[in-house]
Amino acid sequence: MTTERACAAATESVLSAEQSARLDVLLRNESDVAYRRRVRRMMTYVDLQPGQQVLDCGTGMGFYSKVMLDLEPGLRVWGIDLEERVLRYAWGHLAGRGVCLVRGDVHHLPYADGVFDRVVMSEVLEHLQDDAAALREVVRVMRPGAILALTVPHRHYSWWYDPINRAAEALTGKPIRSGPFAGIWANHERLYTRDEVLRVVQGSGLVVECVEELTHYCFPATQTLVYTVGKGLIERGLLPEAIARSTHRFRGEDNRGRALNPLNWMLALFGAIDRLNENPRRMARVHTYVNLAIKARRA
Repeated sequence: MTTERACAAATESVLSAEQSARLDVLLRNESDVAYRRRVRRMMTYVDLQPGQQVLDCGTGMGFYSKVMLDLEPGLRVWGIDLEERVLRYAWGHLAGRGVCLVRGDVHHLPYADGVFDRVVMSEVLEHLQDDAAALREVVRVMRPGAILALTVPHRHYSWWYDPINRAAEALTGKPIRSGPFAGIWANHERLYTRDEVLRVVQGSGLVVECVEELTHYCFPATQTLVYTVGKGLIERGLLPEAIARSTHRFRGEDNRGRALNPLNWMLALFGAIDRLNENPRRMARVHTYVNLAIKARRA
């Protein structure tokens, strides 16, 4: 199968109508359209089935685990992350759902060989000093035939998404790596080109079935607005309840999608800009993206 045909097969929706509608609800409050696109793509890649054992590798605050269990309650999900702060947040949303969360290092996973049917690893590799060694460790815990769904930030990222860092790199030759305006470079060892991430994934022994470049168009300065401003307010509980239920990533179910809600007007605007990413003629002319997404399988 050619790469183009493989990508077409990998991205053809495997979600049922009910699952697709449920995912729409879960993502209703998502203002980072690049994140929303990543979640949809990962859920398409992994093709979840009842009884599967799934590793949410670099689980963060647990949104991927929440989504997977909502779409397929018959899963058994494990999550691992090095940051205790985000794991505490994840526990607050996943307690009682049968998820096993542990604090640990991706380079040294506390699991036996060949135990997982699926691994989701979204926006993790770029944080790791030795990405190749970490990915080999992930492959160790995958069963033969298991699928890895992976995303990383694109080295040639869109001006739309993070104009501050694009300007900094153009003027000084260096990105902003720390502070409130670190943006797409925050706490990252590197960003990736298509060839670079393929080299790491294929070097781990995985067979790549699909690689895609995702999201060029978005509301200007989405990175700064969503993560520098919005995330800080939400995590500190500083948003009024009426605003939080229409903006909090984990509270999509609380937003009824009412047309009279001005916050939904804002989300509709973000969505309208995002739909430009679905225009083949426009996308054929762009060369910058927010993310790279890969579906790979252990032989």
